Amino acid sequence: MTAIDVGRVGAAQHLEDREARKYRAKLFAPCYPGLTLGMLVPRARDSVMPFPFNQSNARYYYLARNGIYALAQLWGLRDTEVLFPAFFHGVELEALLQACVRVRFYPVRKRLQVLVDDVVSRIGPKTRAIYLTHFLGFPGPVEELAEVAKDRGLLLIEDCAHALLSRIGDKPLGSLGDASIFCLYKTLPVPNGGVLALRTNERWNLPEGERPSWASGLALSADAWERHLQSHGGRVRRWPLAALRTAGKRVSRLLGGSRVEVDTPRFEQGYSTLAMSGLSHRIIAGQHFPAIVNARRRNYLQLLESIGDLAPPVFEGLPAGVCPLSYPVRVADKPALVAAFLARGVDVVNMWYESHPSRPVEPYPEVEELRKSVLELPCHQDLTPEIIERVAGVARAILAT
Repeated sequence: MTAIDVGRVGAAQHLEDREARKYRAKLFAPCYPGLTLGMLVPRARDSVMPFPFNQSNARYYYLARNGIYALAQLWGLRDTEVLFPAFFHGVELEALLQACVRVRFYPVRKRLQVLVDDVVSRIGPKTRAIYLTHFLGFPGPVEELAEVAKDRGLLLIEDCAHALLSRIGDKPLGSLGDASIFCLYKTLPVPNGGVLALRTNERWNLPEGERPSWASGLALSADAWERHLQSHGGRVRRWPLAALRTAGKRVSRLLGGSRVEVDTPRFEQGYSTLAMSGLSHRIIAGQHFPAIVNARRRNYLQLLESIGDLAPPVFEGLPAGVCPLSYPVRVADKPALVAAFLARGVDVVNMWYESHPSRPVEPYPEVEELRKSVLELPCHQDLTPEIIERVAGVARAILAT
């Protein structure tokens, strides 16, 4: 079986069309949640929107990386130093580098832990901000670093790309730093979307973003609907899936405009001014957020109970308030296992396997081990307990060999 080398996104999105069709017929657990038509209907007006959607000064972008680039411009971070985690995807770093920010790395430990002392020891006279990532929905030491930033006169940026709907105590992740960034399509079935939220009512001295083409939004929404049908369509799913893909191509040709992908490995400055689509706004308004958190926690705990003895998660326990992005395990020969899971219908994520060209010069052995070993099993809200039971069965069959 061919090993599949992928990064943050699922393996199925990286296959050639011929190979992808073969796996789509088997896929029952996509890595991201699916879209239903009912989600296009906004919920009652009195429904409480969670952070950051309830923030009047939030700015919505097509991609979260666009928000990072905009923040660097808004705060005038050009030629200043930002402390940055040595374990990262790449696009968030590229957004800062293209804004001419100087980055100084700090360690990430073997359980995806950030230690406050590691960060503090790297603060220098040129440091302007600390960049903290909440990995896979689990909080980093944000309260402690917020105090450090306040005492040292620094800015704190919370990367909540994985942490939409997660909390620490009664505070949403993203609300403790000076700014926070969210990637919406990792948690919600939207075609695109990133949010930049500021803690203060700081004025936006930046132009409004450009609206993307309808063709792009509809094409990516069709992908999200396809994911739902893969999980819930049963034996009758092949016809609607084929019809959906054909219709999506025809609509794109009629409407014009190009499809702008979301889960790409590079930051492209040409797309940095794109705003989130109106379709994403509508889908967000149709979500039941408490149910999303409950379902993700239920699925995570079900996997923990089913395969925890064979594949314990990277994190210890599931703290109250955490909305897990996935169920992360440590494995050997990770690319081959990605292919094995995909062949059995589970689209796992090979988390940040490739090192970025701008990776730290100094060695970070724990980070390298994380890149080689962390594999994410899906536990999102579109997966029922019955589907999670199937995922667990596939995991036990693969990991026990």
